[in-house]
This record gives sequence, C-alpha cells and structure tokens, in this order.
Amino acid sequence: MARKLALLVAALVAVASPATALWPQPRNITTGSTALRLSPGFTISLSSIDGAPEDLVQAVTRTESYIKTDKLGRLVVGRGSSDVAAYSRAKTLSQLTLSLSHGAKVQSITTEAQKPLEERDEAYTLTVPSDGSAAKLTASSTLGLFHGLTTFGQLWYENDGTIYTMTTPVDIEDSPAYPYRGFMLDTARNFFPVSDILRTLDAMSWVKINTFHWHVVDSQSFPLEVPGFTDLAAKGAYDPTMVYTSADVQNIVAYAGARGIDVMVEIDTPGHTAVISQAHPEFVACAQATPWSTFANEPPAGQLRFADPSVTQYTTELLHAVAEMFPGTMLSTGGDELNTNCYDADAETQSLLKSTGRTLEEALDVFVQAEQKTLASVGKTPVVWEEMVLVQNVTLSSDTLVLVWISSDDVKAVAQKGFKVIHAASNFFYLDCGGGGWVGDNPQGNSWCDPFKTWQLGYTFDPLANLTTDEAKLVMGGQHLLWTEQSGPENLDPIVWPRAASSAELFWSGAGGNVTSALPRLHDVSFRMRQRGVNSINLQPLWCALRPDACDLNA
Repeated sequence: MARKLALLVAALVAVASPATALWPQPRNITTGSTALRLSPGFTISLSSIDGAPEDLVQAVTRTESYIKTDKLGRLVVGRGSSDVAAYSRAKTLSQLTLSLSHGAKVQSITTEAQKPLEERDEAYTLTVPSDGSAAKLTASSTLGLFHGLTTFGQLWYENDGTIYTMTTPVDIEDSPAYPYRGFMLDTARNFFPVSDILRTLDAMSWVKINTFHWHVVDSQSFPLEVPGFTDLAAKGAYDPTMVYTSADVQNIVAYAGARGIDVMVEIDTPGHTAVISQAHPEFVACAQATPWSTFANEPPAGQLRFADPSVTQYTTELLHAVAEMFPGTMLSTGGDELNTNCYDADAETQSLLKSTGRTLEEALDVFVQAEQKTLASVGKTPVVWEEMVLVQNVTLSSDTLVLVWISSDDVKAVAQKGFKVIHAASNFFYLDCGGGGWVGDNPQGNSWCDPFKTWQLGYTFDPLANLTTDEAKLVMGGQHLLWTEQSGPENLDPIVWPRAASSAELFWSGAGGNVTSALPRLHDVSFRMRQRGVNSINLQPLWCALRPDACDLNA
C-alpha cells in the first residue's frame, strides 16, 4: 500500500511540474501538464503542400524514425516509470499536419538554407493539443517547417514501449534571434573522413545550427581537390586517401542543405598557405623557414607572395574555382595572423615592392581588393578574420562579414567601422582551449587560450555587450570553433558535443538564458544525441542529471 501511494505521489508530481527539454528553447512557448501518447500508427502529413520537395519528404521520414527509435527515457528518477499513471489514461496523437502559409513559395529546404542570411525565413508555429486531435505545424518556408519538425521530435520520450509527452497542450511561435548560428571545423591540421562531417551536420541540425564554417585547408595540408587546381591536393594532402574530392564536396553540401545548413568554405590567405609551396614554391615566401616561430604562429612557415601579380592572379582564379563548388552565398578568405617578418626576410618580395614603389601594406590592399572583386563577380559575400579590419589597412566591401576571434573585446571596434560581425571569440567559443600545449619540447606549455571553455561560459555570453543600438544591428550571430591540432575523428564528438549546443541556443533564443534551468535541457540534448549515434559527453554524474538542481553549487 505504501509503495502504491509513493508511486501515485511521484506521478502527481511529474504531471504537476513537467519540464520541456526543447533545445534551443523556443522564443515564445506555452505548455500544459497533460500527458499525451503517440499512436502506433502516427504519421506526419504533407498533403496540404503541393509538390513537396524531396528534402522535406526525407526530413519527415527522419523525424518519424527518430521519434520511434530514440527510445529515450525521461531524465527523472525512475526514467519515466513514475509517468505510467499519467500516460496510461492519456489521449493518443495520430497525426501531425504540415502546411505552408497562404501564398508561400514552395522551395526546397536546401534552397532556403543557402539564401543570403537576411533572406532566410526560419520561423514556424507548432501546436500540439492534449485531446488527441491533430497537431499542426505551419511556416512560410520549408526551412521553417524543418525547424518545427526538429522541435516536435524533442517532445517525446519512451517508457516500456509507450512513446509519450508530459507537457501538452503545446503552443509555440518561434524564430531565431540571429540569422547566423554556426560551427567551425578545421580539417587541415588533422583530416576528418566525410562520415564524421556528415554525423556532425546531423548533430548541428538537431540544435538548429545553420552554418557549417569549413576551414578546409591551412599551412599543414591542402585536402580539397579543386577542379583546375588538383595539384594542390595531389601534393599538399597528407595522403591520397585524405582528400575531399568534388564528389565528396557535393555530398557534404547536399547533406547539409537538406538539414537546413549552409556550407561556408574558407580558403585562408595570404597567411596559413605554406602547403601551396609543395605545388608552387615560387608563390610562397619563407616556406619551411626556421625557426618557424620567427616566421609563423605555428609550423610550417610560409605565406603567399601577395606582392607578385602572378600570385594575385593565381589566388583569384583559385577562389573562383572554389566558389563554384559551394552554392552558398558566403566564402571566407581568412586574412588572419599575417607575419611581416616573413616578407621582410624575403628577397623577392622586397624586390617587388621596390620595383612598384609600394609598401607591404599597399601591396596587401591590392591583393585583398582583387580577392573581393572576384567574390563579388560570382555573387559571394566575403568573410574575413578581424585582423583585416583592425590590423591591416585594406579596403573591404561594405557587405564583408567579420569573424571576431582574438577577443570579444574587439567586437565594438569592428562594429564602429560599420562591418557586420560574427562572434567567434577565443575567450568564449574555442573548443580546443584547455587541452594542454601541443608544441613539442615544451613540457611546461599550456594551450594559448587556457582555460577550457565550458558550456556555461558560452551560454552566458552577451552578444550585444557594450554596443550601441546601431552597432547591435550589425551582429549577425556567432559560433563555436574547433581547431584540430589535438583533435581527430577519435575525439570529435566528445570535444564538440554538447558544448557547441550552448551557442546554438544563445544565438537562436537570444541572450539572458538561465544556466540552472538550461542544464536539465542540455542533459537531454546530450542523451538524445547518444541515442542517435553521436558520442556526446556527460555533463555531470547521472545522479545529478536525474535530479535537476541537486548538484548546483549551493544546493
């Protein structure tokens, strides 16, 4: 009798105080406390959308599959056994209907995801009644419908063969606070097979990250096979098997697009280009020069001889070819960590500067303007690292997006110059910090950006700190980043997830989120990712995960 009473009390508590585990948290949401079961014959209907694009059809199929196969027990003591009394008498949901707003143009998710940032429509409305009548998802774009499907899939748990939710009715009107929500992966320091990238894209889509910033090449390797420039990968990849072919790129771009993600490739120039000397030694100054620390921020040394017109022509032709591989509207030309010692010591550069009467800075301006002109000719919005604005005296087009990475303190200076900003600050969003030093023969060395950046740190970041109203309008969003000196396929998932989900919510839901209320939801994100094959790490002992707030510092 006492045991039955205890179970009844637990069930009443579970029903009286349900917690939605949606991530990112919708910006406008109301929920109830009524349980609802999913019918074994549950379906998602697209009947109201004439000519539904194939990637939307596939998204529906994936959502139905996730709901049926996640089999995630609710993160409470008993993992859902206390919910039985509530859901056993609950109504059943048989259908979710999808519809586009009147007059909305039917385009693929991929097409919508690859539009310019300001033109993407990611809003959706979702209602889930508690009486078993059809749930409804509406949006003005298929991209919005895709995000709504993602949210709907997070509502459900499983216990003893029953799929259910505890929080109906649900009413959501949702849209992102910022148009750019990214994740950057460096595949040049260490190579990542396509399968790892595809799995990462899946995980990104589950938390509504919409931009894959692909830092595909760097001084260490050039694994991208570019049509017309295949010698770069042939001579610059670590191994013939460590190459991204044109077919690989098409696969990655298509896979990303179908999951609401644009691929922004980066070809960092004129620094971080030592590997080009493997195919074209005449184009690179101080290639392999030692000691490398005099000529570069990390080995190997080598930078493009941008004062040479033939190098400028080669680089712009390379960028043009790369741009044709990626249909999105953004392309990064980098521009960070230029080492002037390299050019001071390079006789050919000094001779070129003398013959033209230009300073190094003036020659750099000519080079950068040529790059930007090329990107404009193929309809790309240029993206650069912050040094191109704050250190180098170069001319940039007004639509240039600036990645602020050295410090979040630099954001205001970039905004004051009128450029749009993407937050990528090393003091908040670098996932590789705190891993110890990777440079050899340096036993006391630490990672330059110590300490480890916790999810809480990124989550509590204020994207608009110290900005005026006009400056705040220039903030496009932000991202977590993984530089891979100490990472590879072996630790990709654990080092990224679920930490990168923290900025996904920050830039979708907006600043001001509460860490205490976010933690139980982030536990849910991590557990659900593992159910789907992504090796996301634990944030706390399971005892804590099952008891929200019990492990808070002053609990």
